[in-house]
Parts: sequence; C-alpha cells; structure tokens
Amino acid sequence: MEYGLLVMGAPYSSAAPHSALRFAQAVLNEGHHIKGIFFYQDGVHNASQLMSPPQDELNMRDAWVDLHHQHGVALDVCIAAALRRGVVSEAEAKRHGHVNFNLEPPFELTGLGQLLELQQLCDRLITFA
Repeated sequence: MEYGLLVMGAPYSSAAPHSALRFAQAVLNEGHHIKGIFFYQDGVHNASQLMSPPQDELNMRDAWVDLHHQHGVALDVCIAAALRRGVVSEAEAKRHGHVNFNLEPPFELTGLGQLLELQQLCDRLITFA
C-alpha cells in the first residue's frame, strides 16, 4: 500500500510529528511504502536545521532526514507556511534579502499542488495535526 503523510504539528509542542514518525516507521516495517511527507502549517518547523534539542531527546529534523536516506521518502514543505514562519531555504533567503537560512535538502519547499499530487498518488493520505 502507498501512504502519504501530512504533518501539521510543530516538533516539541505537538505530538503530531512524533506520531507521524512512529506511524511511518511502522508501515515501512510492514512492507508498505511512503510516497512522501508534506509539512504544513506549524509542521514546517520540523524542517528547521536550527533545532537543538537536548542530547537525550530525539532531534526530529534528523529523524526525518534519516527516514529520507533509508527509504527515499520525499520531504516537502509548504513554501507559504514556511516563509510565514521564518523557515527559509538559501534561495528564498537571498530572494527576500535575509542573511541566513534554516532549510536544506532533503527538505524541499513546494506549493500546495504537491500535496494534491501526493494525495492522488497514494492509497491513503494520513493527517497528523
């Protein structure tokens, strides 16, 4: 079965990202496939490379990157929600005149059209809010 995930909660202030990650690991362990993960609303904070949780806590960004490297899962971030919340790639930082950026591959800024495409390509789109 092909799954898509929509993550709308911020790391460390919502259980949504943790639940989404555990769900992703469980379905992959069962032999299913995850076509992609779309981070929307406060979920875009999962892509920030500036998170520095204590060493004894899970670094959510690193966990998503590991999932990408192990299983090739696409990590798409809503560009409108990200820019509104100060999550910017190097290209967007330059375009808006910012000195710094905090989003790097494998996360990719995309539009809501990518979410619609993900929904069409999957058997199930599961929302974690």
